[in-house]
Amino acid sequence: MALTPEDVVTKQFQHVRFKEGFDPDEVDDFLDEIVVEWRKTIAENEELKAKLAAYESGEAPAQAAAPAEEPAVEHSAPEHEVVEEVPAPVAAAPAATGGAAASAGIIELAQRLHDEHVADGVTQRDKLISEAQAKAAAILAEAEAKGREEIARLESERVTLEGRISELRQFERDYRSQLRGFIEEKLRDLDVAGSTSGATPVSAS
Repeated sequence: MALTPEDVVTKQFQHVRFKEGFDPDEVDDFLDEIVVEWRKTIAENEELKAKLAAYESGEAPAQAAAPAEEPAVEHSAPEHEVVEEVPAPVAAAPAATGGAAASAGIIELAQRLHDEHVADGVTQRDKLISEAQAKAAAILAEAEAKGREEIARLESERVTLEGRISELRQFERDYRSQLRGFIEEKLRDLDVAGSTSGATPVSAS
């Protein structure tokens, strides 16, 4: 089916999931169709221009001058056919103009679609970069906050452990001191008991 300007204007592209903008492949395929129709239009315009130039240069059939020598009422059927065919090349000028306008419209539409596609790509790229930077900043901030919390927790545990170690060392010193005092006291008791037993006289048998 031939492509018309209405087809270009009413063309709807499918949106791509998970990202904004049109499907690049679909846009490219449609632009290819526009190029094909555009080339056909150019070829038709060139052919019409060639026919118009040939007519204006006097290369039209010689029968076109015959009706001027005889009354119109006496024209035979072939002569009438020649007269009716003369305006046909003249009508080619509006056709050529319309074809050129259609070509210009297609080119303009293709350029606009291309610019919109590029603009959508740039916008999507900038959005993705901005989102990635924001996400990276959030992850970094969260990691720094967790790092500070972990350092504070470890510092608190270090202070607690150092206090506990200090208490255990004090307990050890107190225990050793008490143990030494207890042992010394028992040794004194043994010395006193030994001295007392050695001073008691042995009774006669």
